[in-house]
Amino acid sequence: MNEKILIVEDNPQNMKVELMALRPHGYILLLATDGEEALQIAVRDKPDLIIMDLRLPKVSGLEVTRRLRQMPDFSHLPILAVTAYAMRGDKEKAIEAGCNAYLCKPINTRELPKMVAEMLSAGEEDNT
Repeated sequence: MNEKILIVEDNPQNMKVELMALRPHGYILLLATDGEEALQIAVRDKPDLIIMDLRLPKVSGLEVTRRLRQMPDFSHLPILAVTAYAMRGDKEKAIEAGCNAYLCKPINTRELPKMVAEMLSAGEEDNT
């Protein structure tokens, strides 16, 4: 089964790194560059996992996550928060908003696919 992953990232270089890390694993990759677009794509395409940049134009990644968590279709969706500007308390804010895990940039291209695979398999176990 080809899982759909929504990558929400406003920085083209970071988007390129995430695509490079995940493309070889056969995922269907959906892309959004701001919070509003992320909400639209998530509702339309129902991804199996979201990689959410926390600092986005228009609507923050934290706010997008909060809004998604209020919708029944997204109450258990795995969401991986990523940020380049890791400050004390950011991880706690991300988890509090509804993210399942947290990863600091720069993205480790070996770690990202492992984390995604683990989160997807944990999500499948929750749905059985």
